[in-house]
Amino acid sequence: MRILLKVEYDGTAYAGWQRQSNGLAVQEVLEQKLSEVLHESVSVTGASRTDAGVHALGQRAHFDTQSRIPADRFPFILNTMLPPDIRITEGVQVADRFHARFLSCGKIYTYRILNRRHASALGRNQVLHVPVPLDLDRMTESVHDLVGTHDFSAFQASGGTAKSTVRTIHSCFLTRQGDLIQMTIEGNAFLYNMVRIIAGTLLDIGHGKRTEDAFRKALETGDRLSLGPTAPAHGLELTDVFYPKDALWNPEQYRWHKDPAER
Repeated sequence: MRILLKVEYDGTAYAGWQRQSNGLAVQEVLEQKLSEVLHESVSVTGASRTDAGVHALGQRAHFDTQSRIPADRFPFILNTMLPPDIRITEGVQVADRFHARFLSCGKIYTYRILNRRHASALGRNQVLHVPVPLDLDRMTESVHDLVGTHDFSAFQASGGTAKSTVRTIHSCFLTRQGDLIQMTIEGNAFLYNMVRIIAGTLLDIGHGKRTEDAFRKALETGDRLSLGPTAPAHGLELTDVFYPKDALWNPEQYRWHKDPAER
């Protein structure tokens, strides 16, 4: 069987989603616990390779198993074994050729900013603290230029490996509740550190360091220097991952993205 899990995690203690040699990753922890449960070697494939310190509410990941444990039992089994900062909230059986990463057709990311004089003790690992007042009107005006299909080459950090830098942003908006400013962005896919670069640029705009047309200029010129710094990871959350209708059971009808960098 191929099982698709929905994974929620606080990324504070982890070196990102993807297993690596320089730190403990969420993927590694999940694989260890699945292997213990199933008494077989298990490899897990995630929809998004979130960076160190980034959180997830709706990460998706698939794995194969010879076990006949019903898919909907895996959240109950795994949550008794996983550390409290990782939780499985859903498990479903999918087609053998379904792929959590290559068949993703869209994602939502959320970036949170606490804009007040003093930091939060409780939310210190989930929101970026900015003590200087931000101009939300100017920030809101600027994100309109992001919506649509564009070449986002200027929005990719060094180390990005995508062959194509064209992406489609379906929506991007900001809301404020009290001292909390939240950016929500939905797109078909994102480049390496793209959302954090957008958030860092918004901070510059909110501080008056850049004009409201900063995103438009970067899209026109492809110049990374037209944008702000990469915002810290801990304010970012992978909120949800989407798949085409019927893709869970009929993946063959959808185009496969064979270049791993495409997603």
